[in-house]
Amino acid sequence: MASTTRLFKSISRLLFPSLLIVVLAVTFASVWIVYEIAQPVNVVYLVTPEKYGQLSSRAAQVTDETWTNRDGTSARGWLLRGTPGAPAVILLHRYGADRSHVLNLGVKLSEATNFTILMPDQRGHGLNPLVPYSSFGGCETTDSADAIQYLRSLKSPEQMDLVGRDIGMYGIEMGALAALSAMAQNETIRAVVLDSVPEDSDNLLASAIDKRFPFASSITSKIGQAGTIPFYYEGCYKRDSACELAKRIGTKQVLLLGGADAKEFQGPTTRLAKCFPEITVVETKTDLNPSGYNLISASIEVSEIYDQRVIDFLKLALAN
Repeated sequence: MASTTRLFKSISRLLFPSLLIVVLAVTFASVWIVYEIAQPVNVVYLVTPEKYGQLSSRAAQVTDETWTNRDGTSARGWLLRGTPGAPAVILLHRYGADRSHVLNLGVKLSEATNFTILMPDQRGHGLNPLVPYSSFGGCETTDSADAIQYLRSLKSPEQMDLVGRDIGMYGIEMGALAALSAMAQNETIRAVVLDSVPEDSDNLLASAIDKRFPFASSITSKIGQAGTIPFYYEGCYKRDSACELAKRIGTKQVLLLGGADAKEFQGPTTRLAKCFPEITVVETKTDLNPSGYNLISASIEVSEIYDQRVIDFLKLALAN
């Protein structure tokens, strides 16, 4: 018996250093993957208000604004002021994009409604981002609440509140996850358009990893998900599913959009429609080609049809 115990201890002492090295290596790899993915590649804006303003008088009215989030970080966005007292709409781009991807929609929405439109760069996105890391919809949710507070602080030249009570939101992919979560927490968000909604932040992270590291992405994504625990130790990474969030929505209006061009999110978006309470008015159109996810590559005609669908929904849902 004593000899068996000594043998076991000897084997343990022999294997322990190797196991420790493996554990440390996997932990390092998981954190490194998240570190890389949380910093999407930043490219020049597709178009700026200055350039767009040469073609559109409304686009020439866009201003570049900054404000402070509750965690002390800074945020920025393009703002189009509307009629004092009218609703406001916040447009949230997807992971890997930036505010220039929603500028055209924002200008068209402003022209059609005279709502105030805010188009933020989300964390880790845009040229020289003010916050270096994305959190895949986690802190982006609280950032959306802070953006609403910023809108509430705006005044007209006559010192009237620029924005009325009702808020609308539009989000693609990561932006959709943040918009849905924000809606579940804020009664004044009355209507949202959600395009290509991830099942949860893990689903979004896995998609990003698959595009950046396609080799053995199923294994890499699992390692990356484990790395979110130490990397986001302050709590930015949220694990609530989109379905769980939808169940918290009350008497509001939701438009769900999707398409096969973002197939990994088409199924979750379709299934999401069944998660809302009966009192929520839900419209679903998940057979678009393309969805808003890849609208940048669509023809002008297809883009205009897509934009008009979003505009008509928000205009009607937020009408006084």
